[in-house]
Amino acid sequence: MKRNIISIHLAAFLFGMTGILSTLIDADSDVITFGRAIFAVVVLSPILWLWRNQPNSPSNQTASPLTDAQIWTRCLGSGLILAIHWVTFFISVKTAGVALATLGFSSFAAFITLIEAVLTPKRVARADWIRTLIVTAGLTLMTPSLDWADASTFGFTMGLVSGFSFAAMAVFNSHLLAGVNPIRVARNQNVIVMLVMAVWAVPALNALTPLSWFWLALLGVFCTGLSHSLFVFSLARMRVNVAGLVIALEPVYAIAAAWLLFHETPSLRTIVGGLIIVSAIIGINYAKTRQTT
Repeated sequence: MKRNIISIHLAAFLFGMTGILSTLIDADSDVITFGRAIFAVVVLSPILWLWRNQPNSPSNQTASPLTDAQIWTRCLGSGLILAIHWVTFFISVKTAGVALATLGFSSFAAFITLIEAVLTPKRVARADWIRTLIVTAGLTLMTPSLDWADASTFGFTMGLVSGFSFAAMAVFNSHLLAGVNPIRVARNQNVIVMLVMAVWAVPALNALTPLSWFWLALLGVFCTGLSHSLFVFSLARMRVNVAGLVIALEPVYAIAAAWLLFHETPSLRTIVGGLIIVSAIIGINYAKTRQTT
């Protein structure tokens, strides 16, 4: 169990480092998204092959009713949403900074509740509505201003769009790709992102410096391929609610790293709003975990 806890914390830390590394890459968001997808495919493909060839792996114990063509078709939809998520997140980081971008993205927890309430007839739990209201209050407190010409406001808004698109992808995957090996889904999604973003990114690749390629490789290999694999492997051995508690710490890791490395000190409103959001997510997840024990 200790190894699983370390793995999920490492996954959360690597997820949080996404914003940090993107600030070091001298390129636009479409180039960063394209490069991240390439390196993620390079990492996830052999991991998928190894996992499939393990006799006791979850992917060999449960088979998806979907055909390969159906899986690719559905991954096309979720991959397009993933591309939107990454592009808007990197725009947010570049314009508003790591703290606002990461906390804006954390709104996905509230958006999942809203999307599920609209799309599914199943009654949404009261705890999820409470979390949504608290997260909304925290986001409202953090909003820099109502001036759209303000770079921070625009960047924070892009962070919210990133959170919404991530929530849409999560709901899409849970309903239309349930039972499919999650490593396979991630690999396929990254292939789609790579192909879609190539139109805009390839002409600009010549302008990338060797140092930017290095940071881009770290972003794709560690913050995408390795982090996703650690997350999936941890889920195979621990409850989803427990994993959610740890992943909710992603903004904390990101803001702390930006503070230490770039001296990017968040404002008091950002700190208070962030504490409200993270506390709401962790508190509700903890309550759900206690109910299932």
